[in-house]
Amino acid sequence: MTTATEGKKRTAKRAARPKPSKHAGMGALPYKGGASFRVWAPHAEAVYVAGSFNEWSPDALPLAREDGGCWSLDVKGANVGDTYKYRIVSGDRDLWRIDPYAREVTNSVGEAVIYDPGFEWDSDDYRTPPWNEMVLYEMHVGTFNPAAEGGRGTFDSAIERLSYLRELGVNALLVMPPTEFAGDVSWGYNPAHPFAIESSYGGPQAFKRFVKAAHEHGIAIIVDVVYNHFGPSDLAMWQFDGWSENGMGGIYFYNDWRAWTPWGENRPDYGRGEVRQFIRDNALMWFEEFHVDGLRFDATSFIRNVRGTNNPVDDLPEGWSLMQWINEEIAQKFPKRITIAEDLQRNEWITKPTGAGGAGFHAQWDAGFVHPIRGAVITPDDNHRDMTAVKNALLLRYNGDAFQRVIYSESTTRLPRTRQGAFGNQPFRSNLFLFPKAIMPRGWPGFYESRDPDDL
Repeated sequence: MTTATEGKKRTAKRAARPKPSKHAGMGALPYKGGASFRVWAPHAEAVYVAGSFNEWSPDALPLAREDGGCWSLDVKGANVGDTYKYRIVSGDRDLWRIDPYAREVTNSVGEAVIYDPGFEWDSDDYRTPPWNEMVLYEMHVGTFNPAAEGGRGTFDSAIERLSYLRELGVNALLVMPPTEFAGDVSWGYNPAHPFAIESSYGGPQAFKRFVKAAHEHGIAIIVDVVYNHFGPSDLAMWQFDGWSENGMGGIYFYNDWRAWTPWGENRPDYGRGEVRQFIRDNALMWFEEFHVDGLRFDATSFIRNVRGTNNPVDDLPEGWSLMQWINEEIAQKFPKRITIAEDLQRNEWITKPTGAGGAGFHAQWDAGFVHPIRGAVITPDDNHRDMTAVKNALLLRYNGDAFQRVIYSESTTRLPRTRQGAFGNQPFRSNLFLFPKAIMPRGWPGFYESRDPDDL
């Protein structure tokens, strides 16, 4: 027989048990009067959220376990701008983690921020130019227009020189990876928090101002995204909920030989549904929240193949199908936007339609152009000028289409800090002279890189 006292205890215990969030979506999502929190931690025994809204109490706000390994909770009084972390209990481990879906962080090893996605876009009825009319300029935000000598550039300082780019004839900017990376100085190809905009550049609201201003200048924005690896440093996703195999990365990563990349054993597990969804959500975020006009996927050869080659022995079919899925979703939801692959293996299947078994990209980087063109331009001896190689570089097609390739005359590591001379201290102006004769015949009309590698 149950006594009245025991019944009251059980009732109180049930009442104290946390209830799952009523709101859909991953991460911290504000609603009127509070915010919902949801995180994937399938091996956790308990998950708590702590932040500035509860004086960082480690156990005041336990999350409710949901199906599929997620945990969630609605928290009244949690407001936009509040900082937070998850506390994950896993065996004898007590882990404090930044939210993998955090849209904003204080810094790469700091705290997540409850982010308000609202922004005054006005009409923003900008239309992406036809792909065969695009002239790309690759921009490293941190060095493009620094505020002072030795300082770092930001999205707001880059806005100040958009008119200059438009005068050059540029109508599309390729922004090197703008997601939160370790420290404040990087090319961006070491993403620590893929959903958060780099704090030293100004964060998510500043990036939206930049995109809006670029559109007002008639310039499209294409974002460089990195899905072939995460990290390797300041990586909250690493062994996120305490589980791993072979001492590797845990739930977000392969935990066997497939984890290997040139940047560490940190390749995402493209075969795991939650990780596929994580990467898909990230790709769609750029269009839905930031109104960008395209994505350039970094080193896709290492998404589809462990060694980054065309050797089928090392193929990752789940990586290939992930790229197909993302490209199909973008084509369906944002039909005028573009995706570009940096594959560099002269693989025509990269730009074949998904219906034909291809990866579905609209264009791909063409490494076969830069070297013969540069060699022909810089050699002082006509006997060493290989015009057959130049002809082949100009006439190369993927699937019979000249505009399935992006061509350029400078590589990432070869540009000096500035090109000085008759034009003054203006990054990259001297490169213009290579383009009218060298690449206008076929291919994307031009590609300009703005890079200060000596500074990074």
